Amino acid sequence: MLEQVLYVNASFHTQWADRPRATALLTRGERILAVGAVDELRAHATGITATVDLGGATVIPGLTDAHIHTANYAREIAALDLRGTASLAEALDRIRDYAATLPATAWVFGGRWDFNAWDVPVQPDRQALDSATGGRPAALPSIDGHTVWANSAALAAVGIDERTPDPVGGEIVRDAAGYPTGILREAANDVLGAIMNSPEAGDLTAQLAEAQRRLLAVGLTGVHDFDGEDCLEAYRALRSEGNLQIRVHKAIPRVALDMAIDEGRATGDGDAWLRTGPVKLFSDGALGSHSCHMNQPFPGEPKNHGIEVIPYLELLALVRRAAGAGIAVATHAIGDRANQLVLDAYQDLVRNPLDAAPALGRAAVTPRLRHRIEHTQHLRPEDVQRVARLGVVPSMQPTHCTSDIPLASTLLTGRDLASYAWRSLLDAGALPAFGSDAPVELPNPMHGIHAAVTRQNRDNEPGGGWQPAERISVAEAIAGFTTGAAHASGEESIKGRLRPGMLADFTALGADPFTCRPEELRGLPVRATAVGGTIRYRSDD
Repeated sequence: MLEQVLYVNASFHTQWADRPRATALLTRGERILAVGAVDELRAHATGITATVDLGGATVIPGLTDAHIHTANYAREIAALDLRGTASLAEALDRIRDYAATLPATAWVFGGRWDFNAWDVPVQPDRQALDSATGGRPAALPSIDGHTVWANSAALAAVGIDERTPDPVGGEIVRDAAGYPTGILREAANDVLGAIMNSPEAGDLTAQLAEAQRRLLAVGLTGVHDFDGEDCLEAYRALRSEGNLQIRVHKAIPRVALDMAIDEGRATGDGDAWLRTGPVKLFSDGALGSHSCHMNQPFPGEPKNHGIEVIPYLELLALVRRAAGAGIAVATHAIGDRANQLVLDAYQDLVRNPLDAAPALGRAAVTPRLRHRIEHTQHLRPEDVQRVARLGVVPSMQPTHCTSDIPLASTLLTGRDLASYAWRSLLDAGALPAFGSDAPVELPNPMHGIHAAVTRQNRDNEPGGGWQPAERISVAEAIAGFTTGAAHASGEESIKGRLRPGMLADFTALGADPFTCRPEELRGLPVRATAVGGTIRYRSDD
């Protein structure tokens, strides 16, 4: 017989129109049996086996991070962290101290440096990195993950030298004599990425167990993961051990698409704990790396429109191949040109259904396959309506906006763009799904809710918010992490609301986000996190 648990002493915001507020919640097994008043539920329930006091918390539906790299996040917990360095010299000091703790033959992993924030904003090189790593190979992603800073030993380990051609969709930055500087952009990172995501970086299953604990502690009950097949295997291992405590919608990397099709995988397969997601494609790079694909060149770089990582005709073919196999597509697009091309590809799928597989062709343009744009950062104004009209999910990360304010204010000034346009997309009828893109940003969803509501950074600047017309309400921001995320994964019938029949996933907060001051949203504490009717995290407060 399934255990029935009554949760009391809390204010529940259900996001269910029939009963938006409640003071108690009753679960049976992994599902919600009823919501209402305490006396009402006690009077009508039978077989209550436990009562849990939530200490006056404010409870909202369980929060899902709709775009996160949990394997990268897990691997970086104990790795070198260069966030916040203010200069190349400070970064090198931190690298030197960290490298000295490693065996002489170990790789130096970690990174997250941001040359745009250094006192002299110039790209570093391999010689500088050589000086701090003591002969150890080092591969250090930038803050956005789209550039890798490698030293001479790392380049030699993967055979990159002056004769190595640039790969399609990538760039090996070279000095005046043609030798690699150590800066690798986009697809040029792949060969080092294979090492960074290998056992050289540690036991991923154990690392994910620790990452899962941290994600539960910030109120997350689920993730849409965009890392590789090794991450899938690690989650399967956690599941088989009985240690999977967070729900995972697991994307398929492009390199595994053919294998996934051969295996018969399709989006939505699996169960509520571990489910197959979309295939992840890349249309461009990132703003901070000056590699997002723009219609106009970057200031001072008249030949640089960014990088088209997957050429359009290849992108179109991949979209059709995936959709024809019942696999939704999630395409990374940051620049306005990249977003335009991705929408063109999705629109082509609507106009030209898959004749060779008519059933799947129909599925590709119905809610069964919800195609997504990951990041959706800078749109032509006319493309805002197109996102909504095509039913494309704008998968967005609000803290990218507030982190990028200095960059966007300088690199994109004067352009006719809808940037981080949550308000405009909602008004057009689109349903955004919110995430963090951790480890690029911290995975705390309250940071994202604060950013979406205020358009301000952690210091509540600028006053009034950046491009404040795009601010949204607290309810809309929470919806991005709940109902919006559930819609993106096709799970709105079981996730995103607190109502009978839904999964008993909820986040209990130490204050009410609907009544606190906007500047307090970022720091709201998590009292407890429940997944499947079981408290998986509870604070000591």
